[in-house]
Amino acid sequence: MTHRLLYPLLAVLLLAAPASARDMLPPGFVYLRDIDSSIAQDMRYATANNFTGHPLPGYGAGECILRREAAEALKRVQAELAHENLGLKVYDCYRPTRAVRGMASWAQNNKPDGDDSEATRRYYPALKKERLFALGYIAAQSQHSTGTTADLTLIKLPGAAAQPFDPAARYGPCTGPAAKRAPDNSIDMGTGFDCFDTKSYGANTSIAPEQRRWRGVLNTAMRKHGFANYFREWWHYSFTGSEEPRAYDFAIVPKGR
Repeated sequence: MTHRLLYPLLAVLLLAAPASARDMLPPGFVYLRDIDSSIAQDMRYATANNFTGHPLPGYGAGECILRREAAEALKRVQAELAHENLGLKVYDCYRPTRAVRGMASWAQNNKPDGDDSEATRRYYPALKKERLFALGYIAAQSQHSTGTTADLTLIKLPGAAAQPFDPAARYGPCTGPAAKRAPDNSIDMGTGFDCFDTKSYGANTSIAPEQRRWRGVLNTAMRKHGFANYFREWWHYSFTGSEEPRAYDFAIVPKGR
């Protein structure tokens, strides 16, 4: 059979395959819920509840996908935190490179359009949008695309459900009091997730002592199980025990049933 005939045939067979076959992940990747379903997931980039104001390219489902070794390490963190009636909640895990490009494109688009509205400026209340890329808050490449990095926080167990996000609501800035920010059922770490501000630096001392303490609890647990924190983002942790440096661009799709 010639290649000209083979490729269309393969495409037809793939479309006809069950969802579980079509949605197979690259070797070494897993859905986090298959490793530990007790870890809460609040996958922001599959929704409008993020700094761009819309779902990002490649996020066809709100699912955390990671390399297996990173997912299993998170399971160990979760088991340890459970002794203190605490748990993890992930905001983002594997990130397709197309989404990384989408973030950079959004940051470098300086037109006064809806992408720089009051709803998005709550993520960077002290900065102009066009400065986010230059200051390193948004990058052209991301460790997330290797499947070894997760954005996460702590919740108290048993976890209470968060109020639903309302795109029409006027939420307070990410640096303001937790009660005025967008709804989140996590422990107050001093800022919201994806807050582009120096208060998000892990070692920032301008936040309240209790908020600093909780950052320390998270950092201690993550470091113990092989994760390193990115100093500008208290929520950003990369697993150091993986030997896979490659970035991927496969889409995040619903987990096959």
